[in-house]
This record gives sequence, C-alpha cells and structure tokens, in this order.
Amino acid sequence: MAELTMIEALNKALHEAMEADDRVLVLGEDVGVDGGIFRLTQGLIESFGEERVIDTPLAESAIAGMAIGLAIYGLRPVAEMQFSGFSYLAFNQLEAHAARMRWRSQGRFSAPMVVRMPYGAGVRALEHHSESREAYYAHTPGLKLVVPSGPRNARALLASAIEDPDPVIFFEPKALYRSFREEVPDDPESLALGKARVVREGSDITLIAYGAMLPRTIEAADSLASDGVEAEVIDLMTISPIDDATLEESVRKCGRAIIVHEAPGSFGPAGEIIARLVETSFYHLEAPLRRVTGFDIHVPYFAREQAYLPDADRIVAVARETLDARA
Repeated sequence: MAELTMIEALNKALHEAMEADDRVLVLGEDVGVDGGIFRLTQGLIESFGEERVIDTPLAESAIAGMAIGLAIYGLRPVAEMQFSGFSYLAFNQLEAHAARMRWRSQGRFSAPMVVRMPYGAGVRALEHHSESREAYYAHTPGLKLVVPSGPRNARALLASAIEDPDPVIFFEPKALYRSFREEVPDDPESLALGKARVVREGSDITLIAYGAMLPRTIEAADSLASDGVEAEVIDLMTISPIDDATLEESVRKCGRAIIVHEAPGSFGPAGEIIARLVETSFYHLEAPLRRVTGFDIHVPYFAREQAYLPDADRIVAVARETLDARA
C-alpha cells in the first residue's frame, strides 16, 4: 500500500478508470502534453494517446459543451477546469444542458460526465484562483457536488463520480494537493456518493466540515480534547446530495453542532445544513447551531489570505461558546 499525495491519488484514479473502461476520456486545457497545470494528468497521454487525452482551446464553455455531447453519445468524459473560478464561463452549459438532460429528455438521455475543478484558498494565488463557490453548483438540480478531503477518499470518490450515470462536479481542494501523504490501497476502491463519514467519534459537540477545512477541524477537535471535550468530526464529502441521516444521528447525540467551510457564510452550505437540522432535530438541540466560515468578501491576496480562512483557533473559540450556551 503506497503513501500518496492527493495529486498522485487522483492521477491513479484516472489511470484506473481509463484502463478499466475505454469510454473514459480526459479533456481540458493543458491536460495532455503538459500533464495539467498541477501535473495531475501527467502520464495519461503517454498511456492512452491523444484521442483519449485531449488538449482543448482555452474555452471553458467549449470544454463543457464537448463533454456534454460526448456523454450523451455514450462516453464517460472527465473535463477539467483549470481553476473553479474559470468555470463561470461554462456555467450556462452545465446548468442549461448537463444538469437538465435527463429531465428534458424524460430519461431518454443522460450526461454521465465529471467536471474536475481545483478550488479554494491558501496557496497564495491570484484573483479567480482562490474562491469557493460550491453553493452555485449544489443549488442546481441535476448536478451532484463532491469534495474530497484526503488522498484516499479523493481516489475513491473520483472513481464513483466517473461511474455515476449523471453529471458530477468534483471540487478538488488544491491546498491539500501536496500537503500530506496517506496510504492508498493498491486495488481500486470506490465510495458511495451522497454519504458522509464520521472521522472522529465524540459525544459533546458535532463538527461538520469538508475539503481543505477538514484537517483544520480535526486540529480543533484535538485542541478541545485537551480540555476534556469530545468532539465528533464529520467529513461531508458530498455537498449535494447531503447525507442527512449521518448528520441527524450525530447532532441528536451531541446536542450541539458547528459547520465549517471556507466559502462565504451567507447563503452557503452551512446555512442549508443548519436549516435541515433545525427542521429535523430541533428538540434535540441544547444550544444554537453555529457556523465558522469565510467572510462575505472576495478572497484577499497573499498576506491576508490566512486571516480570511477559518482556522483551528476560530473553530475552538466558537465551540467553547456553543458548549457554554443553552438553546
């Protein structure tokens, strides 16, 4: 069992999918000859040729449109947007066509495609390279939205996304691309989409996170444990559909919860999760539900970037306030 970075694990998932199924192909800007801007698709064109690893023009709408046509035709395209901030140019294709194809055709056609998008801050990038706009895609009926948090689940979730019969938006937290290694099994594995996982069990408070915020949330849980607080940590993994059952079970047990994400707080996934938990588990709550998120501004440049992002100290501070509060 090798120890891989997220970049290496995702590359492994693409190799495995393309070896197992001739219908799987990769397309995007610089994914072929250059191996991708992050070198995530390195080696694919040498293994599978330029008919299955396609360097496209710098035209995100065309990339998405090509992928939709290929998917309807019966192939399994994996399209790459170099950064999620560039995907807005393709949003019409994704919302108006990919997301609606099964509904529009009354089930005659579907669009089994994956759109990979590096997202998030923390790497000192420029404008349109650091935002977290998962709410746009999670709000769109017909799209699934997946966000891995480590090498092993990234590889397994991408495998499941490629196999899914409908379009999947696959957000990759680029801050975690090479930040740590993890054991990844030699044999292929997959994880069901729409399922969260409990990564740390506890009984005092539930901490819900995903993507690049999961390591920071685990760090906060470790800090709370030193004060005798047992926090349960949940990795959401899929934003749409949300795994309501796992969240409800944990919050009903703990009675308190915090949701953590780096996207702006207003109208973000945390607000949706809080609304659902209030609807289903209100009488189990011992304190108001809270969120720790990015601020309602554009991600600041460089020196102020980390101040924008939630960190363990912010999470711990809100957790202590929640533990002291009463519903």
